[in-house]
Amino acid sequence: MRFKKVLIDGGSALNILFARALTELGLTKDDLVHVDSPFWGIVPDFEMAYHAILGGPALAKFMVMPHYVYLVLKIPIEQGILNLCDNISTTYECKREGLAIAKAMDLSARMEACIADSKKVHTYKSYDPTSVI
Repeated sequence: MRFKKVLIDGGSALNILFARALTELGLTKDDLVHVDSPFWGIVPDFEMAYHAILGGPALAKFMVMPHYVYLVLKIPIEQGILNLCDNISTTYECKREGLAIAKAMDLSARMEACIADSKKVHTYKSYDPTSVI
C-alpha cells in the first residue's frame, strides 16, 4: 500500500492519519497500539482528500526537510539523501477534492439546521379582533 495523498504541514503540531487510510491498509483503530514515544497523532473518522496530514512532530522525527515550492521532501538515509517528489496534478486533485468535501459538509450542516428549525413547534397567540384597543 502506498499513500499518494499526504499533506505536509510543518506548522501543525499534530499528525493525523484518517480512518479511511487505516481501512485501506486493512487495519482498524483497535489494531493501533499505544506507545510511550512522543508521536502526537490522532485518527479521526471523517472524509478528507488526504490519507494523512503530517505536522512538525513527524517532520522532526524523520528529520525531513520540506521544500514546498518544489513539492519535494528531503530525508536523510544511510545511503545519502532520499528525495520524495510530488507532481502538481496530484496536488491540484487533492485541493479540488478537499473543496468538494468542504462544500458537501457545509451543505449537510445547513440541511441539518433547516430540518431542526422545521421541527420546532411554533406557538402563536390567536388573534381576536375584538380585543384591539
